[in-house]
Amino acid sequence: MYGTLDVSLLFKIASVGILLIIIDKILKSSGKDDIAVIINMAGIVMILMMVVNLISKLFATVRALFQF
Repeated sequence: MYGTLDVSLLFKIASVGILLIIIDKILKSSGKDDIAVIINMAGIVMILMMVVNLISKLFATVRALFQF
């Protein structure tokens, strides 16, 4: 799994983003801007956790590559 980028991760990030946009529009149209901000922050944290996992795999690969 270290050699390729998993395409399903990109689809997960895109689906979370689309879902966040839909929920944000619904909440803002109903006047609940504060809840919309909290939902957006939670979505950003979810996406960052996915990306941090990928970056940690990248660092592990680089460390293994340069280990003598």
